[in-house]
Amino acid sequence: MARSSSGIVAGLTAAAIAVVGFLAYQASASAPERPAAQARQPANTPASQSTAPQDPAKPAAVPENSGVGKRVVYSVGQKRVWLVETTAGAQPRTFTVMPSTVHPKPGSYAVGSRSGSVTGSDGVPIEHVVRFTNKDGVVIGFSARVDGSLPEPDARKKTGGIRMTRADGDAMWAFATVNSKVVVVP
Repeated sequence: MARSSSGIVAGLTAAAIAVVGFLAYQASASAPERPAAQARQPANTPASQSTAPQDPAKPAAVPENSGVGKRVVYSVGQKRVWLVETTAGAQPRTFTVMPSTVHPKPGSYAVGSRSGSVTGSDGVPIEHVVRFTNKDGVVIGFSARVDGSLPEPDARKKTGGIRMTRADGDAMWAFATVNSKVVVVP
């Protein structure tokens, strides 16, 4: 009797796998050719500002006219940061960020201060704070939320925290010491 029940279990398992495979095939066959984010992208949006996911094998290129030498490059429009080394052949680390409600003007800045961990102006515990300018009385800098999340900022509040993941915050902290160059591009 044990042999027949194991045969039934094997048969049911095979049937379940076949059904799941068929449903996966149907779902992939009916999926649109391009992601919804690309479908919503206006036709006049430049390719460099695409909202499509970035291919990790082809990192986003450092924006032209972002200076030379070791620097942090922040593109407000692309919501992306590059940590650019001066070592020949070194690929810059690049990652997306969540800007706050107050944006820095394009230009060149220097890191003015840093804090290991503080409470952000939005009341959230943050770490690896790298400040580089202020605008309209709002301090602007990079940081990571201690809880690791990247929610949209509250549009009703004037805050200057450019948020990133904790791993990216660790990299920023190691890279951008006081007086390090920060270049902001549109």
